[in-house]
Amino acid sequence: MQIFQTTLSIQTAQRGTQNITDQVNQLVKQSSIQTGLCHVFIQHTSASLIITENADPTVREDIEYWLQSTIKDGDPNFRHDYEGDDDMSGHIRTLITDSSHTIPVTGGKLNLGTWQGLFLYEHRTGRFTRQLVVTIQGQ
Repeated sequence: MQIFQTTLSIQTAQRGTQNITDQVNQLVKQSSIQTGLCHVFIQHTSASLIITENADPTVREDIEYWLQSTIKDGDPNFRHDYEGDDDMSGHIRTLITDSSHTIPVTGGKLNLGTWQGLFLYEHRTGRFTRQLVVTIQGQ
């Protein structure tokens, strides 16, 4: 059993999704692991990871529409607003999405479905550098 672990830094430009499938696949290739598991964990409380449709961007637009209409920035009932109107809403968005995913590795790459991609989902409206811990284990 081999274990490979590294941190991936991703710059976000605004609220929304960013496909990171290729970047994580590059790390799987670098690890030389052919069969195993890849675990990706984001070290933040206002950004998350999702696996969703990778072909039609309107799927991700609809997800963002739903989140914006369900979790309002600047809700007057939110007490935590130290970093602005999108602060608490970003934390709630992270709670209902995921902070990590474990994906099978087969043939030296992520074994995602045909229409699946791994996305970093920025929940704040500014620019941030997000840190992801990627752990790959197997043979």
